[in-house]
Order: sequence, then structure tokens, then C-alpha cells
Amino acid sequence: MKKLLTLALAILLSFSLFAGGSGEAASSSSDSDTVKIALIIENTIDDKGWCQSMHDGITQAMEQLPGKIEYNYSEKMLPVDAGSIARQYVAEGYDLIIAHGAQYKNMILEIAEEYPDVSFAFGTSSEIGPENVFTYMPESEETGYLNGILAGSLTKSNIVGLVGPVDSGDAARYNRGFVLGVQSVNPDAKILVAHTGSFSDYVKSSELATLQLGNGADVVTGSSQQAIGALRATAESPTALWVGQDLAQLTTAEGQAKCVAASSYNYGAVVIELVEKLENGIKGGECIPMNFNNGGFIFEYNPALESVVTPEIKAKVDEALNGFIASSDGLADWADVDYSTL
Repeated sequence: MKKLLTLALAILLSFSLFAGGSGEAASSSSDSDTVKIALIIENTIDDKGWCQSMHDGITQAMEQLPGKIEYNYSEKMLPVDAGSIARQYVAEGYDLIIAHGAQYKNMILEIAEEYPDVSFAFGTSSEIGPENVFTYMPESEETGYLNGILAGSLTKSNIVGLVGPVDSGDAARYNRGFVLGVQSVNPDAKILVAHTGSFSDYVKSSELATLQLGNGADVVTGSSQQAIGALRATAESPTALWVGQDLAQLTTAEGQAKCVAASSYNYGAVVIELVEKLENGIKGGECIPMNFNNGGFIFEYNPALESVVTPEIKAKVDEALNGFIASSDGLADWADVDYSTL
């Protein structure tokens, strides 16, 4: 009897863990034309950054494809825990499981091999995976470049700060694009670069931004969800400004006061393309790029700080933006940026 009770409690605990970390964004449907999508993220759907951008992209795709997508998500999933959740989604008949972060790569590749009839996706990565695995890669040097133009033009101390998570993937591309943007309008500006080593360490991000502000930086930027810590530190400065990597930052109290402009990843376009590929019998084996040319990015100014951006500065930003929209070539030299020379 004791063994049966223990087993029952274990099953109940397992179910509670899954249910407590998940959220359903669409009612269940038995329609065979419906694509069931599950999202696995390490943070939350309202983190004003990386995880929220994918969640918002999926809900946007649902609005554009009414009745086409059934959606569920699991939050705060470390890679070590995500495998069991992914297998649960497979058991529930999901067609596409998106593990939003390169940290999930090994888990996805392992499970994809076990379930060749299910499609999986992870990013950011430019790798071409197995036939049932999609990858996606934001060419975020473009968004970084626009923010760099703003930072290099707006700085009065001639010092700008950049707080990154890790020096890899789309974060590395954004950071280097930012450096190139600053240098394009202000080659004499000093650029302070630091990394927290984590996508979610808000405290470390705040500490590094505070250090950069103390060293004279008056315009700061950062990417991934950890950047919110740096934004909050910037908000405590009476004179410093922020340039953002997610439109959600424009709506926070700190962002409304400090964020001059921001870019966002338009994951809605990626999700719609994934749905179309699944409908055409393509289950993976492709990398989907994201850039301004294919609608993968969005850029907006903060109306509350409209007076900060002069017509001359705006003209420089718009020229670069229009160039990105017109061509998919992007910035070929972003990888050549060497932080040690700054």
C-alpha cells in the first residue's frame, strides 16, 4: 500500500510540475488541418526580451492564420529538464516543438532522432540540421548597426556601453553590428564591451551597466532578456540613454523614459513560414534567416523621446534601414570586428 501511495504521489507531482510550467494559448482542436505548436523557453513569456519575442511571434501568427494553429508553451525550462517536456508534447501529438535557444540544441537533436515524424526547431543557429529539425538565425548585425548609429550620434561623453550575454550566436552578431554602427558615424567614440556569461542574469547585467556608466558611458545597449538589468541601471542615471533590442522595452517604465528606439525579432514571419513548410511536406533540414529584407525585424522610435533624435540623426538611421530592407546582403564584415582593438 505504501508503494502504491508513493507511486501515486510521484505521478501527481510530475503532472503538477508540467501543468504549472505551461500555458495553453489556444483551445484544443481535433481538426487535421490544425498545426499544433509547442514552445519551450528558459525564461518567461513576459520577460521583455528573447522569450517574449518568440511567444509574441507565435500569437501574431495565430492572428494571421485564424484557426490554423493550436499553441502551448512551457516556461523556465533548463536544458536538463526540457527533454521530458518535449517528449510529453510528442506524446500529445504536437506537430512542431520549438526549443527557443541554442542551449537546447543537443536535446533537440537527440529527441528528433527518436521521433523522425515530428518536426522540431531551435535557434539561433545557422546550422542545417536533420530532415525533421529547423533552425533559425537572426542576422542581428543589422539591428545592432541601427542602434550603433543612434548611440554614436547621441553620445555627449563620446563613450558608449554594450552589455552582452555571451559572445556567440545572434548576440555576437548584434554586438558587432552595434560597434560598426557607432564607428560609421563616430569613429573616435570609445565602446565599452562586457558580457555577463548568461542570457538571464539580470543582476550581473545591471552591475556591468553600472560600471560602464561610472566609466563615462552615456548611451548603453544590450541584448537577450538579461539586458533588462542593464536598462534598469541606465534608468537610474539622470543623463544616460538606452537603445533597445526588443520593442517590449519601449513599454516598460524605464524604457519609456530612457529607450530612444528599439528593434524586435519578428518571429511571426518565421512561424508562418514554418507552418507553410509543414503543410508542403517539409519537416526540417533548413535554416530560416531573419533580416529586414524578409520582414524578420521591426524597428521603432520612442515617441516620448522624439525630440532627442534630430532630423540629421534620423536621416542616417533611415538610410541604413532602407538599405537593409532593399537588400538581403546585410553587413558582410560584422565578423571582422575585434573587441581588443576598441
